[in-house]
Amino acid sequence: MTHADLVLTGGPIFTADPARTRATSLAVTGERITAVGHDEVRELIGPRTEVVDLAGRMLVPGFQDAHLHAVYGGTELGECDLSGTVGAAEYLPLIRAFAEAHPDRAWITGSGWSMESFEGGRPTRQLLDSVVPDRPVYLLNRDHHGAWANTRALELAGLTRETPDPADGRIEREPDGTPSGMLQEGATGLVARLVPPTTAADRLAGLLRAQQLLHSLGVTGWQDALLGVFNGQPDPSDAYLAAARAGTLTARVTGALWWERERGAEQIPELVARRAEATHGRFRSTSVKIMQDGIAENFTAALTAPYLDGCGCATANSGLSFVDPVALRSYVTELDALGFQVHFHALGDRAVREALDAVEAARAANGRRATRHHLAHLQVVHPQDVPRFAALGAIANIQPLWAAHEPQMDELTIPFLGPERAGWQYPFGDLLRSGATLAAGSDWPVSSPDPIAGIHVAVNRMEPGATDGRVFLPEQRLDLGTALTAYTAGSAHVNGHDDAGTLRAGALADLVLLDRDPFAGRAEEIAATRVLRTWVGGELVHAAG
Repeated sequence: MTHADLVLTGGPIFTADPARTRATSLAVTGERITAVGHDEVRELIGPRTEVVDLAGRMLVPGFQDAHLHAVYGGTELGECDLSGTVGAAEYLPLIRAFAEAHPDRAWITGSGWSMESFEGGRPTRQLLDSVVPDRPVYLLNRDHHGAWANTRALELAGLTRETPDPADGRIEREPDGTPSGMLQEGATGLVARLVPPTTAADRLAGLLRAQQLLHSLGVTGWQDALLGVFNGQPDPSDAYLAAARAGTLTARVTGALWWERERGAEQIPELVARRAEATHGRFRSTSVKIMQDGIAENFTAALTAPYLDGCGCATANSGLSFVDPVALRSYVTELDALGFQVHFHALGDRAVREALDAVEAARAANGRRATRHHLAHLQVVHPQDVPRFAALGAIANIQPLWAAHEPQMDELTIPFLGPERAGWQYPFGDLLRSGATLAAGSDWPVSSPDPIAGIHVAVNRMEPGATDGRVFLPEQRLDLGTALTAYTAGSAHVNGHDDAGTLRAGALADLVLLDRDPFAGRAEEIAATRVLRTWVGGELVHAAG
């Protein structure tokens, strides 16, 4: 008998494996699971076996995130971080303090402010001027679809009342046309191109900082949803390659190569070359990210009917489709034929439909291939399109943290969608009942990378700590087992990690030990669960202090 290197026993094990959903003991030899079961697994304990007593605490597969931006998130942790606060009265002292603490920085950069903190979701340049008048300031908002700039930054970029809006964005303006300091979508690049780019060392440090944080939350693998030059910032792929070659990349990472929206099929040969170049060890770039629309809060998410105004009347604006929907079908068909997965940003119901139409065109031309195309965000999905996910094999990549009542939803979204469309938001339950495969992600640094928090909202449709009792579209709630499976087996499937995401003999030993069995408590208490240990391939990568 070959003794195991590690045996975990004496507590509930959630396997995410339909053949054996629960167990109480698990053995690991090398980087793989060698047995899953009950007392019989203890026979694999030898004199050198490490034995972990679960003591009633739950073991689950390593979480995987199907959509985040690890290098950006890790880098931003070292900049002016506004994510822990809400409101101009709190932001401005933090910005002033950061500027004073970094007198040698030519630009003050950072992120994390919330649109609901300002009237109409639009902060002004004058507010920033009041705390940093002499240096340019450029701060991305929480969802990274907009930016707040001071007067100095706008002047350096040459933005005036005569500057036209770019095709893929909007410059918010004062009554006389002067830029007000808020830039939407593609307009952010007008200033971002001047921001000093991060260095290769910055990006590598950001990745390793992010990896440490993600492992502490039980995340063992992810899909980085934007590898390429974007808004003047360099491609973060070099950080992944450097870490993979140095052996410091302990996570399993799939990269989504950025589809340049202003170009067409001529970029596909370049993507093929980049796929080969940007693959090493635990890092592989086998996906292509196509951002089809914007976000609802700034009225750039693509809808099938116009947004409403503050009085409830239809406007002339139905949002933006960044890629021509007819051309999109041919692009996706060609990418599918070349074995690429397509990772769509599709937030409005028109963008969702356009992405599904593209997948349908690819299926018709190429047959059903194992390319695992997925649509991320899915804020507004027309009911007619819900069953198309299962029919086409398109995976629903959900970001559960957004499916709750909070100011950005209640003040900047629902009134401008109207009651019918507001009821089509984040239809997790409908997608599940229709037979769709669910994967899950965070979109960090847009929102928290904590899978437990996302699972809590998926189950409760309320933010952790919410006390007002308002459940957001309760019929769309998921049960705990389904939500856990979306964050483990579902996301591992999307990320192409077929031997991870479930706890079964022969699978990779990507494991997470929780401090409790969340099934044994009330649903309202899920968010209190904490990660105690994380293993990747049998190697301990995090242990709580």
